[in-house]
Amino acid sequence: MAGKSTGLKRQLSLFSLIAIAAGAVLGGWLAEAPYWFELTGAGAAFIFPILAIILIPIALAFSELASVLPFSSSVDVWSSNAMNPTVGWATQWLFFLVQVVEPPLVAFIFVTAADFFIDVPGPAKPLIAIGIMVVWYIFSNFNIELTGKLAIILFIVMVSITVGNAIYYLSSGHWEFTNISDHGGFFPHGIYGAVAAASALVLKFIGFAMTPTMIQETKFPAKKMIIVILAGLFIPAAVYVLATVAISGLAPHDVIANLSVPEPELVGQLGMPAIIGLLAILAGLLYAFTTLMGFWTSSARVLYGASQLRQLPPWFTRTNRHGQPYIANIVVLAFGIFFAAFTGSNWVEYTYSLSVVAAGAVYFLGCLAAYRLRDKRPEWARPFRSPAGKPIFALGMLISAAITIIGVTLLPPNAWPPIIAYIIIGALIPLAMKQYRTHVDPGYTPVVLTPEDVQKIEE
Repeated sequence: MAGKSTGLKRQLSLFSLIAIAAGAVLGGWLAEAPYWFELTGAGAAFIFPILAIILIPIALAFSELASVLPFSSSVDVWSSNAMNPTVGWATQWLFFLVQVVEPPLVAFIFVTAADFFIDVPGPAKPLIAIGIMVVWYIFSNFNIELTGKLAIILFIVMVSITVGNAIYYLSSGHWEFTNISDHGGFFPHGIYGAVAAASALVLKFIGFAMTPTMIQETKFPAKKMIIVILAGLFIPAAVYVLATVAISGLAPHDVIANLSVPEPELVGQLGMPAIIGLLAILAGLLYAFTTLMGFWTSSARVLYGASQLRQLPPWFTRTNRHGQPYIANIVVLAFGIFFAAFTGSNWVEYTYSLSVVAAGAVYFLGCLAAYRLRDKRPEWARPFRSPAGKPIFALGMLISAAITIIGVTLLPPNAWPPIIAYIIIGALIPLAMKQYRTHVDPGYTPVVLTPEDVQKIEE
C-alpha cells in the first residue's frame, strides 16, 4: 500500500455530496444556453433526460467500482487493478483533464455575467477568469466540511430560483408555443443537430463521475455512492427540462442562440420585472460557484490519488491542518490558468468539445475495468453490485465509444495545441518519476491498492 493517510478528513454527508454532484452538473447554463439552442433548439428539453438514462450503465459501473475500491484515486486504481498501472495512469491523466478544464469554464461564466452589465474588454476576460480562480484557490485550502455545507445552501437557493423563474415565465403571458412550433419545432436542425447536441451536452453530466474521488472524505458507506451518482444525473435532468421549456417559449431558438446571456436579456426585452433577470443572474453565478467548488476539489483529489499510488511524488498527498492537499491545489490553479489562456472567445464550444472527448475515453476505461474485474476478481466483496453485470458494462463501453467519436468531430482547431501539449506532459511524467526513484527515493515504487488496503488507509 502507499502508506498511511496523510490527512483527508471524513466530513462530507450524503446530502452534501449530492448537492456538490448535482450542483456541478447544473453549473454553467447561464452562459452555455446559446450553444444548446444553436445546436438543437428546444429539443434540449428531451435530450437531457434521455442522456441521463443513456448514462445509467456508466453510472452503475462507477458505483460498483467505488464500492469495491473506495479510494480517491478512483478511475486510476480501478484501471490499475483491471488492466495495469500504465493504463491506470493514462485513465487518471485523462480524468484530470476532464476535471481541471471546468474551473476556467465556470470562471468565464463570472466574466460573462459581468459583461452583461459593462463592456469587458476582450484581453481582460482571461485575466478576470484567472482572478476568480485565484480567489477560489485560497478558499479551497479550508475545511472540506465548509465546502459541503456551502454546497447544500447554494443548491437549495439556486434551484429554488430556477424553478420560481420558470414558473413565472410559463405563466407570464409572454410564453408562446409558436416560438417553438413555427421555427423548426423542437429539433430545427434535424437528427444531426440532435446527435451533435447529445454528444456535447453529455458534458453537463460529468459531475456524476467526479464524486468517487471524494469517497475517502465521506461519512456514509461506499455502497451508497450509487445514490449520489444517480442523483447527479436525474435531479439536474429534471431542472434542465423545466428551465429549457420555460426559456424556449419566450423567443425563437435562433434569437436565443444569438444572445450572450439569454435569460436576463429576454427578461429585459419582454419588459418583465428587472428583479427576475437579476435573480436569473444570481442563480447562474451560484451554479458556477458550486461547479467551481466540486471540480476543483475533484481535480485536487485526482492528483492526491495518483500520489497515493506513487505515480506522482509524495508531495501531492501532503495536507494542511484543514485536511486539504495544498500542493495539489496549487497545481490545479496552474492548469486552470493554462487553459484559461487558450480558450479565446469561443470558450464554451472549446471546453465542451475538449471535455467530451476525454470524458468518453474515461467512461470507456471505467466500464472496461468493471467488466474485467468481474472475471479477474470475482472473490472481491461488492457492497454495491450492479444489476445485469457484464452486459450492462459492455453497453456502457459502447455508449462511451460513441461519445468519444462524436466528440472528436466537434473539436475546434484551437483545441488541438493544448491537447497535444497535455498528452506530451502526461507521457513525460512517468519518465520523470523514474528519475525521481533513481535519484531521490529508490523505495518509492508504484503500488496498486486493493480492498485489503481500505482499513490500512483509514489507519
